[in-house]
Amino acid sequence: MDIPPLAGKIAALSLSALPVSYALNHVSALSHPLWVALMSALILGLLFVAVYSLSHGEVSYDPLYAVFAVFAFTSVVDLIIALQEDSYVGEPYLRTAHGVFICYWDGTVHYLLYLAMAGAICRRKRYRNFGLYWLGSFAMSILVFLTGNILGKYSSEIRPAFFLTIPYLLVPCWAGMKVFSQPRALTRCTANMVQEEQRKGLLQRPADLALVIYLILAGFFTLFRGLVVLDCPTDACFVYIYQYEPYLRDPVAYPKVQMLMYMFYVLPFCGLAAYALTFPGCSWLPDWALVFAGGIGQAQFSHMGASMHLRTPFTYRVPEDTWGCFFVCNLLYALGPHLLAYRCLQWPAFFHQPPPSDPLALHKKQH
Repeated sequence: MDIPPLAGKIAALSLSALPVSYALNHVSALSHPLWVALMSALILGLLFVAVYSLSHGEVSYDPLYAVFAVFAFTSVVDLIIALQEDSYVGEPYLRTAHGVFICYWDGTVHYLLYLAMAGAICRRKRYRNFGLYWLGSFAMSILVFLTGNILGKYSSEIRPAFFLTIPYLLVPCWAGMKVFSQPRALTRCTANMVQEEQRKGLLQRPADLALVIYLILAGFFTLFRGLVVLDCPTDACFVYIYQYEPYLRDPVAYPKVQMLMYMFYVLPFCGLAAYALTFPGCSWLPDWALVFAGGIGQAQFSHMGASMHLRTPFTYRVPEDTWGCFFVCNLLYALGPHLLAYRCLQWPAFFHQPPPSDPLALHKKQH
């Protein structure tokens, strides 16, 4: 997978978030929340106009260029929020441990992805794989964050600026359809290579066997943590939530929503991915492996960080004597989907549709 050069023009434009954030920080401390929301909407509108004016050719070639430019700007804002959370005065849910780590991820990983994808558009190069990873990461982040805000202890403190996140639900849907509609990168797999790879059983592919075992274990772990947050009365669930991951009881609701997202979406994917690694021809797996790698990577970064952050009340933090077990289990849970995506991208022959049989060769065999 080629890494496109970063978009210098967008990088320069995104740095304008520094003075804008400074100004809005003072406005949010002195003005009504509705005024802050209107100011934020106005700034985003002006930013769209500036991007269109400065990069009309790129926007005409691919409208997602404007989306990545605006999101790069908001990523810098999120990074500033994360770095200054102790003195930040604004939305209360952004000052939670989960909100801080979402801002860190958005201000680093998402920011680099926006620059890379915008740079690819400038040079008319492919960015489908980067787009799929970003789509999974962004969707997981915003769905857990918005749902947690509505259901958690800060639901009564939602302010008008919160509703600016509604377009964040609509834009990824449109962007996702455009990313999925882009043609896949050409592979060097010949028909003979595909046939040879697909004739191998699972035991002849040790890397795939290891991934299948991981997916089975990850599926059980996902189901177990889902039952834990649903107040399963078994002794194992009781011990786990009090001695290993007490953060799952935090009333901010983000960890509970995260575990339910895992159970309803990641658990079925684990089963389907294990099937696709066992039986050949599942051409959908490389794309969806990237989407889920992005989603689980973002989710685990925020979950692990918030579980140990000082902003999380002490009673909900991971106990020191179980920190090693917690860290290893959650790190492996985040690493596995990335290894799966890497395997699918580097050796895709097993997932290609089987080549059609040659009717002439078949006719000769019959005679």
